Amino acid sequence: MVTLRPGGDGDEMNAAALKIQRIFLTLTLGNTLAASFIWGINTLFLLDAGLSNLEAFAANAFFTAGMVLFEVPTGVIADGWGRRVSFLLGTVTLAVATYVYYLLWQVSAPFWAWALVSVSLGLGFTFFSGAVEAWLVDALHFAGYRGALETVLGRGQMVSGIAMLVGSVAGGVIAQATNLGVPFLMRVGVLLVMFAVAFSLMHDVGFTPERSSRPLQATRAVLSASIENGLKNPPVRYVMLAAPFSAGVGIYVFYALQPYLLGLFGDPHAYSVAGLAAAIVAGAQVLGGWMAPRIRRLVRRRTTVLILSSIVSTLILVLLGFVQVFWVALALLALWALVSAAGTPVRQAYLNDMIASKQRATVLSFDSLMGSSGGVVVQPLLGRAADVYGYAASLAIAGVIELIAVPFLLASRLQRPKADQANASAGTANAEGRRPSAT
Repeated sequence: MVTLRPGGDGDEMNAAALKIQRIFLTLTLGNTLAASFIWGINTLFLLDAGLSNLEAFAANAFFTAGMVLFEVPTGVIADGWGRRVSFLLGTVTLAVATYVYYLLWQVSAPFWAWALVSVSLGLGFTFFSGAVEAWLVDALHFAGYRGALETVLGRGQMVSGIAMLVGSVAGGVIAQATNLGVPFLMRVGVLLVMFAVAFSLMHDVGFTPERSSRPLQATRAVLSASIENGLKNPPVRYVMLAAPFSAGVGIYVFYALQPYLLGLFGDPHAYSVAGLAAAIVAGAQVLGGWMAPRIRRLVRRRTTVLILSSIVSTLILVLLGFVQVFWVALALLALWALVSAAGTPVRQAYLNDMIASKQRATVLSFDSLMGSSGGVVVQPLLGRAADVYGYAASLAIAGVIELIAVPFLLASRLQRPKADQANASAGTANAEGRRPSAT
């Protein structure tokens, strides 16, 4: 008999599932820590290198363009060669590209060089985007875990938030004490450590890579099946179509808040304040990850959480457009981050419950591609709006763009997929006269 141990939030885990969760949380901790060293100062770093607001956000747009270009190919690598292989490639690619970014800052390189290396950074992140989540879900299923995915994904978000809190604050403080380039070197060092950790701990279980002597034919087969399970599956398609608006706005807001808050604070060199903004987002991720499974016990449909999250986020961003007081803006930022964070594990669980294992990484990568494509368009447009009208006005415009996601989420809800009610608590379902659907 398998001994079950409580994992909290109403789920139970056997020893194998607990081991998978520990590895997942370790990878999440290290990766987020490495990435977050620069999150609080990235826009300031680009501006310090001599780029204008338009060029800085255009460089970020090239980063997201890299994600658009490489999301599906790297997803196919994860499904065809293994999620572990994909993760290891990601650590190496991102470490090299980050170091080159640091060199560009040292020589005040022209914009075209920033654009090129930004694409390489996007490539590095695409090796992670679908692979880690797909590895987790398949490994948990293999281990016999039958609890709600929101619980484990929520814990991952909590760990990610803690790592982001530490990394972003440390990055801002260290940049102020030394210079804006040091946090980039710190990222390189942690990524190299994570390569060794993943090489030792991360192994594909519950999933067999479909390696083939004909890689192009295998790639076409995986991609075709992924499209069938993704874009041609209506409830999945509508969630993906919402992503360019919600994710595109989220990327812009996160980076725009750095100079926006510094402007309200009144000191353009207070880099620790920029780090504080990222730290508040990180703290909200921790609390949001804790809230997600609890919200699911109160709400029968996952799409209800997603729709309300988008609407409330819109209202907060519009309010930020009119705020002139630093501490009020900081409070609204915390609320915006919390609302977004609480909905993220629910969205992840909703998608994963509608995707087949063999194409999971590719479909998740395609979903990330859709979000990144929104960033490619939204960031330069809102960056230009910030140049012309100011950061406050650009945040209000971002809120209006966020609202466009809501009709697509409603369309997904109207398809009535089983995943919309999967793992809903019996009390919630019975209170509305229904039983939760099976996964």
